[in-house]
Amino acid sequence: MTRPATLGALRATRHHHRSVKDEIRDNLIAALSSGTTAFPGIVGFEDTVLPQLERALLAGHDFVLLGERGQGKTRLMRTLVSLLDEWTPVVDGCEINDHPFAPACTRCRRLLAEAGDDLPVTWKHRDERYGEKLATPDTSVGDLVGDVDPVRVAEGRTLGDPETIHYGLVPRTNRGIFGLNELPDLAERIQVALFNVLEERDIQVRGYTLRLPLDVLLVASANPEDYTNRGRIITPLKDRFGAEIRTHYPSEVAEEVVLIRQEAKLAAAVPDHLLEVVARLTRGLRESSSIDQRSGVSARFAITAAETVSASALRRAALTGENEPVARVCDLPGVLPTLHGKVEFEMGEEGRELEIFGHQLRVATAETFRERLRGLDLAGFTTRFAEGATIETGELTRGSDLLDQMGTVPGLAKVLDRLGLGDAASPGEAASAVEFVLEGLYLTRRLAKESVDGISYYGG
Repeated sequence: MTRPATLGALRATRHHHRSVKDEIRDNLIAALSSGTTAFPGIVGFEDTVLPQLERALLAGHDFVLLGERGQGKTRLMRTLVSLLDEWTPVVDGCEINDHPFAPACTRCRRLLAEAGDDLPVTWKHRDERYGEKLATPDTSVGDLVGDVDPVRVAEGRTLGDPETIHYGLVPRTNRGIFGLNELPDLAERIQVALFNVLEERDIQVRGYTLRLPLDVLLVASANPEDYTNRGRIITPLKDRFGAEIRTHYPSEVAEEVVLIRQEAKLAAAVPDHLLEVVARLTRGLRESSSIDQRSGVSARFAITAAETVSASALRRAALTGENEPVARVCDLPGVLPTLHGKVEFEMGEEGRELEIFGHQLRVATAETFRERLRGLDLAGFTTRFAEGATIETGELTRGSDLLDQMGTVPGLAKVLDRLGLGDAASPGEAASAVEFVLEGLYLTRRLAKESVDGISYYGG
């Protein structure tokens, strides 16, 4: 569709000018009424965070997302863009995206007076109407609000000319959404500069007699103050936000698995039962008394673990010539040392980090084994070992070699079905299932196991 290129043509279309918050409210109501997803890609917040968020948006409130690291706060902020109109008109060349019907800056008002209905209009996509800043201690008022531009002064403009102002990030996101990450890290004197933005809805730059009305939704994120200890949100600023919404980690294992599958970039196949082990490992660490729970265990821990497990399978395939890289239980222990830096341990646990990881991994594997294969007859596996057989496996053992050692196992088809691999499971997937059963039998004390130099021997 051809979009109007002048103010007069825009008027002729009977275009209706709405504020950003009215625009978001209308589009959210439409999404809720139609049953479509207003926040795509957000997992585990459906019954907790999203209702609070929807109420804040419908009320037209700026808000703070408060939660530990890796709870999806930034991701949630960025999905708000989908609630904006796909295209919106702006005065051509305006630095702060003035609407042609109500220009705010000095330049656009002058152009309107000169050009009238011939005022040039351009269109911005909603993706261009989102701005974001990671708050750091060195962030200045000029970065957020604006400052005098010495280049424009050098070009001959006087210091009293409002057009000498270089606008900061917030006014440049006028008629859009501005996200401020880690708000407590912003120096208190800089937080004061946001008072007018949130209450009077304008900005003031240095000594200029300039009151620039802003149309912006301001969203901030923060970690709980008792963990960061790097700063705080000053009380008057907290009072100006309309809502404080607490985020959380996924409450169900299934949600954690969906999140891992959605976000992880897997270099090789990782069956769902292994992703479930990773999800349970992550949840176990979040509940462990050995872990500093004020810090939390980020969802990025689980995502990185899944990616590293898949990389381990790919490495095995490259070294052994295996045709199909599929992750197995043996790939899990080797990735734990690389994840050490993503978790903060309690004082007194120094030197026991890998021991704690290993214990939680065994617990997660055993829980997944019980949950997935509960009530299933595994006599076909245990009988094999009652006859004195020993199976050797490790992270460099080909899946086909593992299957050759096992031979024909009665009941394997039912195991594959329970693990979601079905009748058409590949040899690599079958080897992954077999090794998972062997480890589960060992952890539930129905099978012996000995590990030497990275090689595991399962026996009777």
